[in-house]
Order: sequence, then C-alpha cells, then structure tokens
Amino acid sequence: MAKKSSVEKNNRRRKLVARYEGKRTRLLAIAEDRNKPIEERFEAVLKLAQLPRNANPTRIRNRCEVTGRPRAYYRKLKMSRVALRELGSQGMIPGLVKSSW
Repeated sequence: MAKKSSVEKNNRRRKLVARYEGKRTRLLAIAEDRNKPIEERFEAVLKLAQLPRNANPTRIRNRCEVTGRPRAYYRKLKMSRVALRELGSQGMIPGLVKSSW
C-alpha cells in the first residue's frame, strides 16, 4: 500500500487540474496563436505562470485504485500489475485466468 499522503496529494492535484482546466486551455490558445499581437500573447503567458503548478495535467501521477502503487499501472483497468494478479487469482476479474503449465 502506498503512503496515504502520496495518494491524497495526487487527488488534490486532480481537483486543481479540473478547476483550472478551462482557464488554462483559453490562455494556452491565446499564447500559441501566431495571429494575435505579441503583447497579448505575452500577457497570456504571464497569466499562465500565475496559475498553480499543480494545475498542470502533467503533474498527475497514474496510481492503482486498489493499492495506490504508482508503477506498473494498467490504464485500461486502473490498477497495478500486483493488484491485477492478486484479484485475478481470487477470480474477482471476469475473463482473467491465471496461466499454469
């Protein structure tokens, strides 16, 4: 199990990203638009810098929903390989059979 603080920190980041998503996309569109005047684009970049760092989606870490493990994460199942193997062995994931030979 991952540290509770790490999991909670990641959850706070998800909330911040959701809160600032609209504002961030508008400012990025203005900053990247070559048809706008340079002063307006520069002002948009400065406003982007004023946003919290954790409002950037790249700061979110994919974590297992079951254990909070940050590595070996399967996006489709939203869990790590360790949790997948454990739940699969218990027969809790439909269609998943642990191979043996």
